[in-house]
Amino acid sequence: MIPSIKVRFDLDEAQLGLLLLFLPAGVVVMNPLSIPLLRLLGSAQMSRLFLVLTGLFFIFPILMPTNTLIAAALFLAGMAFSATNIAMNTCAANLEQDRQINIIASCHGLWSLGAMFGAITASTLFGLGVAPFLMMSGLFGIVTLLAIGLKRPLADLPPDQKEAATAQKNKGFVMPNRALWLIITISICVYLMEGTMADWSAVYMREVLGRPETQVGWGFGVYAFFMASGRLMGDQLIARFSSKLVLQVGGVIAAIGLVLLILQPALLLILIGFALAGIGVSLGAPILYAASAKAPGLPPGAGLATMNTFAMGAFLAGPAFIGFIAKWYTLPFAFGIIAIGALLWAIQSRWIKEAERG
Repeated sequence: MIPSIKVRFDLDEAQLGLLLLFLPAGVVVMNPLSIPLLRLLGSAQMSRLFLVLTGLFFIFPILMPTNTLIAAALFLAGMAFSATNIAMNTCAANLEQDRQINIIASCHGLWSLGAMFGAITASTLFGLGVAPFLMMSGLFGIVTLLAIGLKRPLADLPPDQKEAATAQKNKGFVMPNRALWLIITISICVYLMEGTMADWSAVYMREVLGRPETQVGWGFGVYAFFMASGRLMGDQLIARFSSKLVLQVGGVIAAIGLVLLILQPALLLILIGFALAGIGVSLGAPILYAASAKAPGLPPGAGLATMNTFAMGAFLAGPAFIGFIAKWYTLPFAFGIIAIGALLWAIQSRWIKEAERG
C-alpha cells in the first residue's frame, strides 16, 4: 500500500524515504524495551497481546490525514511489530531448547511466506477497488481470532529461561575486531538490500515499470516466496556447500536479479529478477548471525549484538538512502547501487571463514 500513500500526499522519493524511516525506528526503540515486558508478561502471553496490537496499529497509518500523523502511526506499528517478533522468537527458542529440535529457521521461512501472501493478496484486492481500511480491518479480525485460538497451545510451551533473559540484558555493543568488521560490512549490504526490497519494490513496479494496480505487489510477493524457499532449505545447503560459498553465490545471484530489474524487460523476466533477488539474499542474515556469534576474541553474545546494531542501522537507513538517490538521479540507478553492494558482499565473503574460526 506504500504507492497509494505516495500518490495520496504527492510525496517525492526523498519524502517517502524519510516517512518510511519511522516504522523501523519504532522497531529499534522497542527492542530494549521488550526485555522487561518479557519478564512481566512471559513470551507466550506477550506474543498473543502484541499480535493483536500489531494488527490494530497497522490500521492507523491508512486513516491519518497528515504526513506527521502517518509517521507517528508507523512508529507505533513498528514498536508493536518489534515486541511481537521478539516474543515469538523467544517462544521458538524455548521450544527448541526444551524439545531439542530446530525450528527457528523454518519460522523465519514461514514469515517470508506470510509476506508473500500478504503482498499478493493486498495488491490484488487494492487493484479490485477494495478500500485499504477494509483490508487491514479484516486482517485485524483474523489475528485477533488467531490470538484467542492460540491461548491453549501456547500454554503448553516451556517457561521462559530467566537466565537467558538476564544474559541478553547484559549483552552490549563492543568495539569490533577485524573478524567482526568483515561480518558487519557484509551485513550492511545484505540488510540494505532487504530494506530496499521491502519498501521500494511496489513503488518500482508501479512508477518505473508501469504495472497496473493489481500487479504492484507481485514483485515483492515473488521475492518473498523465493526468500522463504531459500531459508527453508538453508540448513541443508549450508551443511553441504559451506556458509562461505552460499554467501558468495548468493551475492552474485542477487546482483543478477537486480540487473534484470534495472533493464526493465518483459513482466516474466522482471518477476525472475525479483525471484533471483529473494534467493540471493535469503540466507545472508542466518549465516551472518551465526558467524557473529562465533567471532573470535569477543565475549559470548557481544559479537552478535554488535553486528545486529549495524545491520539494523542499514535496514533503518536503507529506505531513506534509496529515496534520496532516486530523487537526485533515478530509482533504477539507486537499485544499481544495491546491486553493486551485493557484488561487494560476494567478494568479501571469500574471507568469511576467518570470522567463523574460534
